Amino acid sequence: MKNVTKKLLLAWSFAARCALLSASLLFLESFTGIDAQDTISLTLDKVDLARVFKAIEEQGKYRFVYKEEILPKDKRVSLRVKNATLEEVLDIALENTLLTFRKINSNLVTIVPLASDREVSGPLAETVKGKVINEKGEPLAGATVVEKGAGNSAITKSDGSFTITVTNSTAVLLVTYVGYAPAELPLSGRQSPVSIQLLPVTVSINDVVIVGYGKQKRESVVAAVAQVNGAVLERAGGVSSVGAALTGNVPGLITAASTGLPGEEDPRIIIRGRSTWNNADPLILVDGVERPMTSIDIGSVESISVLKDASATAVFGVRGANGVILITTKRGRTGKASIRGTVNTIVKVPSRLPGKYDAYDALRIRNKAIEYELALKPESWNEYLPQAILDKYRYPASLEEAERYPNVDWAKALFKDYAMSHNANINISGGTRTVKYFTSADFLHEGDLFKVYDNNRGYKPGFGFKRLNVRSNLDFQLTPSTLFKTNLFGSYGVRKSPWGFSGSQYGPWIDAYTTAPDVFLPVYSDGSWGYYAPSEGRAENSARSLAIGGIQYQTTARITTDFTIDQDLDMLVRGLKFSGTVSLDNTFVESDRGINDLYNDTQRKWIDPGTGMVIYKQAYDGVTNFDFQEGIKWSPAAGAVTANQRRLFYQAQLNYAVTLGSKHNVTAMGLFNRNESASGSEIPNYREDWVFRTTYNYAGKYMVEYNGAYNGSEKFSPEHRFAFFSSGGVGWIVSKEKFMQGLSFLDLLKIRASYGQIGDDNISGRWLYMSQWAYGGRARLGVTGEGAEQSPYTWYTETAVGNPDIHWEKVEKANLGIDFGFLEGMITGKADFFRDNRSEILLAGGSRAIPSYYGTTAPVANLGRVQSKGYELELHFNYTFKNKIRLWADLNMTHSQNKIIDADNPTLLPEYQKTEGKEIGQTYSYVSQGYYNTWDELYGSTMHNTNDNQKLPGNYHIVDYNGDGVIDAQDNIPYGYSSWPQNTYNATIGIDWKGLGVFVQFYGVNNATRQVVFNSLSSQSHVVYDEGAYWTKDNTGDMVPMLRWLSTPAGYYRGTQYMYDGSYIRLKNAEIAYSFDGRFIKSLGLAGLRIYLNGNNLYTWTKMPDDRESNFAGTGWASQGAYPTVKRYNLGANITF
Repeated sequence: MKNVTKKLLLAWSFAARCALLSASLLFLESFTGIDAQDTISLTLDKVDLARVFKAIEEQGKYRFVYKEEILPKDKRVSLRVKNATLEEVLDIALENTLLTFRKINSNLVTIVPLASDREVSGPLAETVKGKVINEKGEPLAGATVVEKGAGNSAITKSDGSFTITVTNSTAVLLVTYVGYAPAELPLSGRQSPVSIQLLPVTVSINDVVIVGYGKQKRESVVAAVAQVNGAVLERAGGVSSVGAALTGNVPGLITAASTGLPGEEDPRIIIRGRSTWNNADPLILVDGVERPMTSIDIGSVESISVLKDASATAVFGVRGANGVILITTKRGRTGKASIRGTVNTIVKVPSRLPGKYDAYDALRIRNKAIEYELALKPESWNEYLPQAILDKYRYPASLEEAERYPNVDWAKALFKDYAMSHNANINISGGTRTVKYFTSADFLHEGDLFKVYDNNRGYKPGFGFKRLNVRSNLDFQLTPSTLFKTNLFGSYGVRKSPWGFSGSQYGPWIDAYTTAPDVFLPVYSDGSWGYYAPSEGRAENSARSLAIGGIQYQTTARITTDFTIDQDLDMLVRGLKFSGTVSLDNTFVESDRGINDLYNDTQRKWIDPGTGMVIYKQAYDGVTNFDFQEGIKWSPAAGAVTANQRRLFYQAQLNYAVTLGSKHNVTAMGLFNRNESASGSEIPNYREDWVFRTTYNYAGKYMVEYNGAYNGSEKFSPEHRFAFFSSGGVGWIVSKEKFMQGLSFLDLLKIRASYGQIGDDNISGRWLYMSQWAYGGRARLGVTGEGAEQSPYTWYTETAVGNPDIHWEKVEKANLGIDFGFLEGMITGKADFFRDNRSEILLAGGSRAIPSYYGTTAPVANLGRVQSKGYELELHFNYTFKNKIRLWADLNMTHSQNKIIDADNPTLLPEYQKTEGKEIGQTYSYVSQGYYNTWDELYGSTMHNTNDNQKLPGNYHIVDYNGDGVIDAQDNIPYGYSSWPQNTYNATIGIDWKGLGVFVQFYGVNNATRQVVFNSLSSQSHVVYDEGAYWTKDNTGDMVPMLRWLSTPAGYYRGTQYMYDGSYIRLKNAEIAYSFDGRFIKSLGLAGLRIYLNGNNLYTWTKMPDDRESNFAGTGWASQGAYPTVKRYNLGANITF
């Protein structure tokens, strides 16, 4: 701990000095107004002018605009300059040509003929006005507008407008803006004012893709990487969870949602399916540091990259086996301050709860069940209800009858029609050549769907979540070659819940799932709470549980800080750069603050519907023997810090990039980092990485890449603590070959492949390689009885057997990909085919084939092997009609399936009972196959090993899989699929016209099985679910077996009835938006205004009885439910000041 403290102090001291230095430089600059000059170092031999301009652009300081036809084709230039100015370099390059250059701004340079340059000073033909907008129709301030080939230029104002003078009416305008693909607009046939829309860089082949520990141009990437920008996430219908917003937008990323609990809505995420039965969560990095996704607000996200194959993830070594998600937050850009505000007002409604019949229909069906089993259970006739009584449940004649014969729709009794949520975000970004800044504040409030019943105790219980995020990302250009960056982030979230709630309870919502409508009213007219006197355990009054459940506030405060120095080392070695990072994260969780109202009872009652007798739970006070008096006895709780986590991360990185000749591009990266993390008072966890990457690119057509990581983890013994993992990849842009030039319709055809090995140490338990010992206990000395003599010696007991040979899981990943584009960007897409072979998977001792006489649980061992494979398809369509209507579509599909090869199953176990050869998480069930409709068919059916005499016609035939003539545990066999879908589909289709934008997103899955046991009339409760039509002797088609009341057939007699096809198609998102411009916006004093109405999870087509995609929330049992998933309807606005 002393070393960690010392490192923390050193890091903070370093950060403070850097901040002081940068502040001093900014202070001086504010008086001098002098910017440091950028310098250029180049070594080029006999290259054309286009290659010169590209080499300068690759240094990241300038961008060139010119017409290719004006460049002399036979001109060759040799340059050897170091720390030269742009002017000096271009004077040499353009010597003896008829060309000159003009600096449009600090970063943009246009190359024009000398004649055009002279013409600029003379009379010009046209003045053009227009506006530049982004993909949402919002104005872009600071965009550069240039007339191609002439040098005339303009910069857009805060409202996106510009005025430019051009040489003639057929001129072509080129518009550029950082983060967006350049756009050209021919003026021929157009009238002023004109409108130009820029699209985010993700639609361009030349954009930058965030990869592990760096960036690469998209055309040079050989790995399987998918990237999405923050604008796509923002349109996700008012969703606050980054994970939920990603659903469907990234091929290969599979999500499963299970709850709508405020603040806990994040889905589970896997990448390209599962290849291990252990933790399959991907590695998540925020600005390069391992951090949770849950606290990140969508408004701060610049881009998210999902790394899927070996070439992309090998640099993360033992952390990359399950895939990697890289979240990059926004940074400032050179230009005036841009202030952008976003406001969302969201209406949440419960999505889909299991359908239950009301009391009238449930009791009517119970009567049918009694008739059905009467020959088997004649005594059930005593509980048969006449029609006159049934009518009282549906049509009570008075308040007395309504309370005696309750008919409660528990979903309506517990949940409001809607709840409100709110999200507001404001950010300011901009900068000069010396400092760039992005600052933001984001407030989130998630409302509660539960109705709040008055508890007469002076507090208002329920659920809720509030969070405030603040972020400041700063870039300080300390010298022309030194950049200092800081990322400061703070998050303060407060989750409200009942006292003692941990997420695994079901009391607040269980009535909506399993409580009968006729047991009691939530609250009676005299203020008493309902309860079920005959058997309290069979029915929970969720309204009461929540109302007197107290209040618990759990506060999570998170502070993360990054300090980075980027140093250009061109003065030492051309193309060499250094980057050093220190990050310090602290998280504090305070719990048990609020109102403790445990064990303070209320008056409860039940009215016997048979006799009308009122039974009170508290007939009298247990202390005074007088009438029960409910008091206010709760106590306030101050809370305490119950969890904390701290992380120290430091990294040093060298990058090298050089162009040899005009066609050989070489890059290399070497990196060291170290993670030290701990929770509470535990011994810190350590991980160390030594990483390298090398790439070679010839003529922009042929790419080769090799990556490696030497990793160390303290989870393994010294003999297995370090390991080396590597990968390689190749790429070929076929469309750049000469033999493809005649295909004018083809924009891009690229083939890429990768192969490598990655490790995984994301396992439960830390010191599995060591045996664990406990101290305590003594032995009897042969004497029995209460006062038996004990040994004076205390035992040391081996409580867990260690395995000194335990080591990493390993996965070999292979990927073959094709990128394509047609018709000038109208159609683009990808296809990836992958295969993962994971070996040496850790297998828990209880799952090993070890005989019971071993004496204890066997140690964990690397004995498993799984193979997974699949493919991803991605297709994008983008077309703008002459009337400026833009039609676009994003389609993707992922297929992934796995098979267990080795799992140390017992040799003599029947094949169908082994996990080997099957999918991870394979569903098992007794399989039903048709009905026996008559007594003769029943007598000929296979015997059940329990309660065979309780069978009745209309029951399922259960498959006797092993053919032994008896249905028993040996007939519980693999059925269907696992709960994770093998296939996912997404289709997003949109249309834009002027300021109007509309899109819909459909998301679907199939090849999944989900067990949901909603058992009607279970344990003689009066709950009947809407299961469809029931079997009768007159209707023996594809029906559900008639229910049972008092008869007790074998527990498996329902077969596969509760094994649901987990497929669904969901209208995931939809939006209609309008961006205002012109005088109206100016009259409001704004630069831009966009109003939108969107929604999330709007409609679902499925055979499942509810809207949950998996069962992990709550207790994990689907029948006990969870906080309902929600539909969202959002009215929002983007405001640019």
